[in-house]
Amino acid sequence: MRKHLFVVLLLTLASFCYAQQPITTKEDVAKTVQDSIKKTEFLQHIGNGFLPFNYFNLDLKYLVKFNQYEGLRSGLGGVTNDRFSERYRIDGYMVYGFKDKELKYKVGGGFRINEDTDTWIHVAYINDLQETGSSKFLTDKRFFTFFEPRLLNIDLFHKHITKSVSIQHKISNHLLSETQLATSKIEPTYFYNFLINDNVYSTYDLSTVKASLQWSPFSTYTIANDKLEETKDGFPKFTLQYTKAFESILGSDLKFSKLDFRTVHQFQHKNDALTSITLVAGIAQGDIPITHLYHAYPNNITKETILQRFSVAGLNSFETMYFNEFFSDRFSTLQLKHAFSPFKISDRFKPQLVLISRYAVGNMSNTNRHQGLQFNTLDKLYSESGFEINKLVFGFGLSFAYRYGGYHLPNFEDNIAFKFTFNISL
Repeated sequence: MRKHLFVVLLLTLASFCYAQQPITTKEDVAKTVQDSIKKTEFLQHIGNGFLPFNYFNLDLKYLVKFNQYEGLRSGLGGVTNDRFSERYRIDGYMVYGFKDKELKYKVGGGFRINEDTDTWIHVAYINDLQETGSSKFLTDKRFFTFFEPRLLNIDLFHKHITKSVSIQHKISNHLLSETQLATSKIEPTYFYNFLINDNVYSTYDLSTVKASLQWSPFSTYTIANDKLEETKDGFPKFTLQYTKAFESILGSDLKFSKLDFRTVHQFQHKNDALTSITLVAGIAQGDIPITHLYHAYPNNITKETILQRFSVAGLNSFETMYFNEFFSDRFSTLQLKHAFSPFKISDRFKPQLVLISRYAVGNMSNTNRHQGLQFNTLDKLYSESGFEINKLVFGFGLSFAYRYGGYHLPNFEDNIAFKFTFNISL
């Protein structure tokens, strides 16, 4: 009798325990999948530098920055998302520099005229700063880091008030294009005179047309959630951009042309090692001021000792090249990187060794046109090599680079750059 009661008691307890377990239904599975998708999309937004809200994505890159001219630069910006409209968008930002005590802003908007080719027309009004000698490709994908290493030490900026209208068009899945018409008022923040045709320009107006193409022939795409998404980031990639400035059109003072080219190639090895090659070239002709020439991505501050120059290494910059040391109207750079497989010391501690070599060559015609700045040209080959040990502590690491070749400096210490790196991924 006791045995029977014991068996009944066990069965009752088992039934009770089973009854307390939640029953998994198709709705529960669907909800779990949906939550997972939402989490993935949220992390993708954060990785691209946006904090998503209902109708508006906050742009994280405008929150806090620092450079030598503005000091602390802080503000807010963002863009409307698909919940607001899949056909229209509004974007903009407003920031304040605490050192120069000036407000900068952008107001823009666009509308899509063809969904299949993702064709957008966009207008913008910008009142901001731009680094002298910098060049950007219109078709570049948005690139976001929690802080921009080179920006910390840049001191040569020019003010610009730019009005633009652009059209973005997908010729094919592998070929993207963007064309822009713009007028700009340029005012250097430093003493500078541009001498041309017996005229002296300390400020000037420009009317420009830009056309940019980005070709990714080896990337693959699939349709997910009714949207075309890149499933394989194929290499090599090619980007080409042509810029033309017209004189006497809409008040433009100068005429010139620029042709910029970049190709990036990566080799993924079986042991998780990665080799990357980046080639960038540009040529400018005509009456082109120094604000729109090339500086070859320097990232070294002018200080006496190695430790005084200790700062943050950039991702694609010359660590031993001093800011404002070189300007060119034609140049080319080659960067070679080989990242070895991470050292798996523990589950959380996986430092990575990266070998780096960089080369630059260029020149400039009519250097006497540019008054107020002292600089060299890259008519001899500029060379630097070094290494990085990344992800030592909380994404931070160390880098070392040495300058040699045609622009090796007499003082041994001046050829050395010792910095820390920062690499983090979501």
